[in-house]
Amino acid sequence: MLMVSTGNKAVAIAVKQVKPEVIAAYPITPQTEIVEQIAEYVTTGELKSRYIPVESEHSAMAACIGASITGARTFTATSSHGLLYMHEMTNWAAGARVPIVMANVNRALGPGWNIWAEHTDSIQERDTGWLQVYVSTVQEAYDTTLMAFRIAEHDDVLLPVMVNLDGFALSHIMQSLETIDLGDFIPPLHLPHAIDPKNPMGYGTLTGPDEYFKFRWEIERSMRDSMKIIQATEKEYAERFGRTYGFTEDYRCDDAKVVIVSMGTLGKEAEVSVDVLRKEGIKAGSMRLRWFRPFPKLDFGSKDVVVIDRDYSFGFGGVLANSIRAKCGIPVYSVIAGLGGQEVTYDDIAGFVRDRRIGDELWFGVEPNV
Repeated sequence: MLMVSTGNKAVAIAVKQVKPEVIAAYPITPQTEIVEQIAEYVTTGELKSRYIPVESEHSAMAACIGASITGARTFTATSSHGLLYMHEMTNWAAGARVPIVMANVNRALGPGWNIWAEHTDSIQERDTGWLQVYVSTVQEAYDTTLMAFRIAEHDDVLLPVMVNLDGFALSHIMQSLETIDLGDFIPPLHLPHAIDPKNPMGYGTLTGPDEYFKFRWEIERSMRDSMKIIQATEKEYAERFGRTYGFTEDYRCDDAKVVIVSMGTLGKEAEVSVDVLRKEGIKAGSMRLRWFRPFPKLDFGSKDVVVIDRDYSFGFGGVLANSIRAKCGIPVYSVIAGLGGQEVTYDDIAGFVRDRRIGDELWFGVEPNV
């Protein structure tokens, strides 16, 4: 079915089709539309799920964990400070190996209070054991939410997945959306370590030094194994439904001399800047990183690399830029831009490329720069 939808509604439509048994919800701008739309589906009977309106984001994640550990399929959504409030429980979810799917609508952190797009909220969750994917269109938000359930629930993964979409720049924008007949694409969930409420048992939760590290390794092993599951899932999705995705979305990179790397909606803006630069004789390309965890293998060869971070680790630098430096062993030109919804146009991005100084860091809009 073809329609016009916001990014938030696209996520809600995908959730309705997957039919999770439990949805825990707490509102926060600019995510609220997701759980409101799902609540409407439950109220009208279009979605027969247990909808739990909890008192906080911490409780939302706790409720999902409690339901998921019994083998129920679960979903929640949040943003910004709500995600931070969940932090204790996001670690717990990964450690318990429960395949929760959560939409996070990326928003800046306060103070000063700001409700516009920034990636720092989800980036701060990068080491918890959650898979993280960043989308750039309404269609991609829908497709990726569907695939997230299949990936999270695969026996070789069994880790939670966070689908990230930029606040307002994508959550509230209207674009075309083509939904699918899901069919048997997502099989029933079978959690091998599910607790059976009909057969109650006592569980000891203290793990000693001789065993704890093995649990940590199992999370890492599953994170590595998830790469082939992501590839297989996206390949089958393309074969069945005609839309192709990957760890990155590359635009005119094959013969490029300089590649712009970004995440989220800035990746689409970067594609326009590539066309502008090409007309000037600058062989530019754009690589939009979709999957941040697991972090994919990237090969830039001898190309210059300009990385745009919509986040910052104080005293360290742009997290994406430094991740590429560490994983690829190459110098990059690091640009910090778009924080708190700061406007970044394709002309601005083209300027980053023209003025690049590999090895340096630029804070867009700050004078003087370092």
